Amino acid sequence: MDTDSARSHLNEHRAKIVAQMAELGASESGELRSDLEREDGFADAAAATADRTQLLGLVDNLHNQLESIDHALQRVEDGTYGICSECGEKIAVERLEARPEATLCVKCASAR
Repeated sequence: MDTDSARSHLNEHRAKIVAQMAELGASESGELRSDLEREDGFADAAAATADRTQLLGLVDNLHNQLESIDHALQRVEDGTYGICSECGEKIAVERLEARPEATLCVKCASAR
């Protein structure tokens, strides 16, 4: 995968994640919009807490993906994108297409 197509693929993936976060009411930093905070009655408190916990988990997962993509974009700039951080071998193009933020080749990822 050449540098330009890697950068483009990563930026597309990043834009999708940012859009998902916005749909959930979160910024790129993972902060929830303040208007999502609401006062529920005592009877609804448990359900509201469960919903908020689930929402925070989703946002946290997306934020972690976003950080991985930003790290991969930095590796593109550094010239280390597509090189396994464990063994130093090239990561297969098919793996990078499926997981553009991958830092390990299949062999090293399987060993973990």
